[in-house]
Amino acid sequence: MASFVDRVVLHVSGGTGGHGCVSVHREKFKPLGGPDGGNGGDGGDVILRVDSQTTTLLDYHHAPHRHATNGGPGMGDWRGGKNGETLVLPVPDGTVVKTKDGKVLADLVGEGTEFIAASGGQGGLGNAALSSQKRRAPGFALLGIEGDASDIVLELKSIADIALVGFPSAGKSSLIAAMSAARPKIADYPFTTLIPNLGVVQAGDVRFTIADVPGLIEGASEGKGLGHNFLRHVERCAALVHVLDCGTLESDRDPLSDLAIIEAELEKYAVDMSYAGNDGEVVPLNHRPRLVALNKVDLLDGKDMAEFVRPELESRGYRVFEVSATSHEGLRQLGFAMAEIVKAARDSVEATPPKVHAPVLRPRAVNETGFRIRREEKNLEPLFRVLGEKPVRWVKQTDFTNEEAIGYLADRLAKLGVETELFKQGAKPGDTVVIGEDDGVVFDWEPTMMAGAELLASPRGTDVRFADIGDRPTRSQKREEQIERREAKAAARAELEAERKAGIWTESVSGRRAARPLKESGLNTQHEE
Repeated sequence: MASFVDRVVLHVSGGTGGHGCVSVHREKFKPLGGPDGGNGGDGGDVILRVDSQTTTLLDYHHAPHRHATNGGPGMGDWRGGKNGETLVLPVPDGTVVKTKDGKVLADLVGEGTEFIAASGGQGGLGNAALSSQKRRAPGFALLGIEGDASDIVLELKSIADIALVGFPSAGKSSLIAAMSAARPKIADYPFTTLIPNLGVVQAGDVRFTIADVPGLIEGASEGKGLGHNFLRHVERCAALVHVLDCGTLESDRDPLSDLAIIEAELEKYAVDMSYAGNDGEVVPLNHRPRLVALNKVDLLDGKDMAEFVRPELESRGYRVFEVSATSHEGLRQLGFAMAEIVKAARDSVEATPPKVHAPVLRPRAVNETGFRIRREEKNLEPLFRVLGEKPVRWVKQTDFTNEEAIGYLADRLAKLGVETELFKQGAKPGDTVVIGEDDGVVFDWEPTMMAGAELLASPRGTDVRFADIGDRPTRSQKREEQIERREAKAAARAELEAERKAGIWTESVSGRRAARPLKESGLNTQHEE
């Protein structure tokens, strides 16, 4: 069973908001108590928090699905639902949060650092909150919205100042055990160390952390061995220490060839941008300060080999130390050399001011509608897709089993200008309109829906605009009827004008009817007199 896990895929989802309540206040001698439905509670968030007591991601390897608590539904008597509890997931210091495609979302360094991995959904409003001067007794409430759900990748990058790199059995774990209080597993066979080991070293006034990379061999950049999987743990290190085995019994190996192979593997490893300095730059591993530790000089052959290769290494510009994890020879000098590099790196970080990006303020445009309509085609038929934060959220909050709630949605969309924009895009009655992306709600557009449902007298929970929806006249038909009425009024005015010119001044209907036969016969009242 695995005891150390440094990379997991975590499925997180925030809590769903509680539904609003539809309720009418009932009390003795108060028959018109009014709406008193409370709002639903908000769903809980999923938060990642750095905890110093957590050293591995093993718990999330066994249980990768995490869901926050849902919000409670609203209740009558203006009682709101309970908010969902926030789910706090402890992670080790140095955890990097990424998307599945590699985009860095957060770099969690420091005790207590938090990142909201999934936000909880918003609770729905009750009918008490939806009441207004025009809509005094709503017979509907808004639904709660589901929380955010996503798949994130957690990668652990150990917080270490110095990294020990080298071939298996070069003595990296032995050096950590000799220089610190760490007690890693040590044996005389390759790949004894299967997880990165950390140790704290005190050199003078400087305290720093060292870590090793297990199983780094030739071809690690192509997936051989274990080193490539654990190189991420040394990305935060200020310097590297090459631990070279001077007492190896393998005839095809020597310190110089081992160094060349490890340097080539470090050259191929690409450091990502998850850990950058104040200037926003990341220094590749092979460009960082490096020391060389010639290990196992307590052996006779090891001492001779160290004396043989030391001049060559120093000519290349390396600081070389002959050490022995068994006899502790040279460890003090190596420790102070490490402390010198660590102190210089820390001073440079403190001296370099952080690169602050000036915030860009983008005020909302005057003509910004808050939505957009994209015209598509499906089965050779036009399709209009409405996109925007408000329309999509409003659709999620609507109870489509309640006619009054649907009418309220229609009023909100009309006020936002969706119907006007559909007309501009050339939409016709019966065209398909989708609000949202692939999982959006599909409508057969009926542009006869008039706003103002609060002015229509209908029982609670119903909307008279949905009665006999198939027999309702279209806008073009209404426009034709309006033109006909206008023409009829114009004809009536023309007739009255003609009667006035003919001398018929009687304003009563009976008088005009009596005068019409005389007008048709060519006579008028003045001729008779």
